[in-house]
Amino acid sequence: MKKIFIFLVAACAGFILPAGEAQKIMLYPADHPETDGKGFAPYMLLYPADAKRGTVLVLPGGGYRARASEREGMKVAEKFQELGFNAAVLEYRVAPARYPAPQRDVLRAIKLLRANASRWGIDPDHIAVLGFSAGGHLAGCAGVLHDQIEVKVGDEADAVSARPDAMILCYPVISLADDFAHRGSGQNLLGENATPENLKKLSLQHLVNEKTPPVFLWHTATDSGVPAQNSIVFAQSMWAQKKTAELHIFTIGNHGQDLAKKLPTAWQWPQMAARFLVEVAHFPAGK
Repeated sequence: MKKIFIFLVAACAGFILPAGEAQKIMLYPADHPETDGKGFAPYMLLYPADAKRGTVLVLPGGGYRARASEREGMKVAEKFQELGFNAAVLEYRVAPARYPAPQRDVLRAIKLLRANASRWGIDPDHIAVLGFSAGGHLAGCAGVLHDQIEVKVGDEADAVSARPDAMILCYPVISLADDFAHRGSGQNLLGENATPENLKKLSLQHLVNEKTPPVFLWHTATDSGVPAQNSIVFAQSMWAQKKTAELHIFTIGNHGQDLAKKLPTAWQWPQMAARFLVEVAHFPAGK
């Protein structure tokens, strides 16, 4: 694992990232605090680019209650670096913070990447979100709600688009309301008293539209934590809207497999997702 150098900066500060060190980029300026109610301020770990390539923003899972960053964060970002992409990891707000706080965080992160593309050596037109479980729900929210949630803090990032150019959803939570929904994610995001109507409003299969970017989804058929039906219904909604979706249901594996190194066939998902980004979403990549 690459050495992580923690460097606190105000968002959108005009700096050049030193090579080889992941930098801690606070999402919001110091005079515009956004916390989770317990003092946590969201940030992004950005791996400096050595070439102008597509960027993958990784969103760890955790049921909107925690962030499984050790398993589903930095090592995944480093894997996609190996596959030829630039990478970052988002540490977003979770409970007791509620909707739309996490959604604002991912949209703000995309805006920062795009606004600072020339400074940070990344391609502003090829930014993907990659999310696991509830992080997959958050990544999906970026794809379907990017123009419905306002994220303005008074800096240059306000003016750029928050729409991701592609999504990679890994055993994602999609529904918060159906019989295959992940109830815990819905409660943590919307509160224990969330109504069925509000849970349905944030069930992503109902939110696909003409602006939703291409998506790569993978799941395991034996996932009992977040059933594979979540990925299936999202892909079906994409196809119904004539949008691009690639879906893989692997045979074996419990929930939370991150890079799936010990699973038969599913271990291939990072390479498959990388090919999707290059061949379908036309992301520039290299070795």
